[in-house]
Amino acid sequence: MNPHASATNPADSDRVIPREGWHVIHLFYHIEQAQWSLYSDEEKLEAKTHLAELVQEIRSTESTQLLTFSIVTPKADLGFMILTDDLHKANDFEKRLGRALGPDILTPVYSYLSMTELSEYTTTAEQYALSVTEEDGIAAGTPEMEAKLEDFRKRMAKYNSDRLYPNMPDWPVFCFYPMSKKRGETHNWYYLDYETRRKLMAGHAKVGRTYTGRVRQLITGSTGLDESEWGVTLFSHNTQDIKEIVYEMRFDEVSSLYGEFGDFYIGLQLPLDELFRRVGI
Repeated sequence: MNPHASATNPADSDRVIPREGWHVIHLFYHIEQAQWSLYSDEEKLEAKTHLAELVQEIRSTESTQLLTFSIVTPKADLGFMILTDDLHKANDFEKRLGRALGPDILTPVYSYLSMTELSEYTTTAEQYALSVTEEDGIAAGTPEMEAKLEDFRKRMAKYNSDRLYPNMPDWPVFCFYPMSKKRGETHNWYYLDYETRRKLMAGHAKVGRTYTGRVRQLITGSTGLDESEWGVTLFSHNTQDIKEIVYEMRFDEVSSLYGEFGDFYIGLQLPLDELFRRVGI
């Protein structure tokens, strides 16, 4: 595998262009406790009621999801994840959330903008049919092949819908981190030809699928939108599963040779009343 081989032209027919999906904003805040302490009990109740009503309004908006987190470690106190189909809505919601508890209470410490998208390495029907012929000996055009292709198309339609328009789980443990692919002199992902990248990503995805039912993954694209190229959001029932999937996948060639990672944020999904108590408001 030559890291300095010519990259595939973006116009090549075998390259899948991702369709537009939802906008995704991750927001992390510190709560200014000194400023909050100056509020009277009535003002605190009013502020929390305002935030609770805003959360309910956002969650009741069509094609929109809002998740709330208590962030673990002092990197941040409070976190939000907004998914919606319109950038104007996303922008309006994030501005209102930042002001919801009153002036100078929520100080932003980190944010990330990305979009849901399809992978350019998703297996096509032609590639699937070829693998069925090679592995199972089923010839093209036979009833057996057509039945397998029909099942494949149904599975891929659901897979593509889940990637573009995901329904986030209520699993308690949340993890977010940004990532990019390296452009170094020795290892440059973008100098690899398409087929090499596709095979590497197939192996990478195979590792991820072993965590089905334990870790829910959402990979969102941010090229041209934020500091890295992708945002990675993970949900699990415990921190051990998050630790294990990241630990194992870092040894995969895609990550070990070509991956670059930003800071990790860990949070807990909680009901609003418990969230308020946890963050001290």
